[in-house]
Amino acid sequence: MYDNLTPKSRNYSFTIFLLFLLVTLANYYIYVGFAIKPYMIFLILFLIINLGLFYFQRLHLFEIAMLLFYLMYSFSGAFALYPAASIRIIFGIILYIFCYFIMKSVIGNARDSVIERALSDAGIFFNVASLTLYFVGLKSLGFVFEGDRVVQFGVLLDRDYPRLIGLLQDPNFFVFYNTLFFSYYLCNVQSLKNKLGLILCVVANILTFSRGGLLVMALLFLIFIIIKNPFKQIKLVLGLVLSLVVTVYVAIVYMKFDIFGILQSRIEDFSQDGGSGRIELWGRAWDYFTSHMVIGIGAFNYSEYNFFQYGDSLEVHNTFLDILSESGLLGMTCFCLFIFFLFVQLFQSKIHINKPYLFLALVGMILQMGFLSVIINDMFFMYIAILTTYLHKENRELNNNKHKTALFSSLSTSKQIVEMNVNYKGSETKHEYSSHNG
Repeated sequence: MYDNLTPKSRNYSFTIFLLFLLVTLANYYIYVGFAIKPYMIFLILFLIINLGLFYFQRLHLFEIAMLLFYLMYSFSGAFALYPAASIRIIFGIILYIFCYFIMKSVIGNARDSVIERALSDAGIFFNVASLTLYFVGLKSLGFVFEGDRVVQFGVLLDRDYPRLIGLLQDPNFFVFYNTLFFSYYLCNVQSLKNKLGLILCVVANILTFSRGGLLVMALLFLIFIIIKNPFKQIKLVLGLVLSLVVTVYVAIVYMKFDIFGILQSRIEDFSQDGGSGRIELWGRAWDYFTSHMVIGIGAFNYSEYNFFQYGDSLEVHNTFLDILSESGLLGMTCFCLFIFFLFVQLFQSKIHINKPYLFLALVGMILQMGFLSVIINDMFFMYIAILTTYLHKENRELNNNKHKTALFSSLSTSKQIVEMNVNYKGSETKHEYSSHNG
């Protein structure tokens, strides 16, 4: 692919790759009441240096609904009991949306092949770096898994479970960030590089021991097999299973690391811990909603209420209940409109056929929002930016084709009119000549 690109195009390909890679470095940021992350600094510097490349794309209907949701969510902060928390999230939303429009412009200047190659490369780097940090952490712990909320390099000891966090802070969010990469590799498994990327994704996701995340990955795999014809995917399934068996064998026999035993314990614990306490947190969110149904308790106020009433500042771990409790029916209606228009646009453009990885990634992210609080998220904004870039290019091609068809029809009509005039004049001349001879 790179052989056909000019040196300038090659530099821009690296720019896209670097942007995607920096988005995955969510654990490294400057905190000023909200997080300023590496990709944000990169985008702002890129805008300053290449101001001429920036252009504002026309918004899709789902983008308008998204902006309306953030407006209503921020508006709920005006009625918050803890306004300082609302002000922090409002500044964060403004920064994220500002960076989103720059990101759209940057990605919009790249071809689909460049975007997809950057996704492939960034995904492999993200997973290799995360797995490396994980095994370095295990070695530094001496493979002794005793502790709770203990972080060592890429490992989080969570109630004696060694969970992979890699380049992030949370094992559940690791699966969320990996969803786009996993979906891309799954739908483009023809090349050896993407096969490697898929195996790395699966292994890294398993090592997070995230019950919700692994369930969603299994569901995405099932949807992919159904979409792509089950009988044609037997080779892929067998290859993936064989790779996992070899990985697990090496882990158990040579590293004395019982992955299956840990997974089994995590599943058994679900009936006892209520999904790591999520059910109790969801109940509190519902109570806050029922007492503030229209406008909610205020943007980013759940943790503050939770700390005041229960002594902990935990989040809801459910995006839908988070929005419902903090911005009420007003915010939830706008969010549902955003998701609805997003799926409508996907099906109208036949994304599930033309770019199935974008469809699978969206399904995976929406499902994981049932286990995570994702009001604003770097990877989700990056996904939306990639999607809108594809849709804009598709609309542009469609309009060009319509213009060419209309032009061709116009030329054909003009040609027919000319031919009719010529034939008419020819007949008239013949008639005059015949009369004259008579």
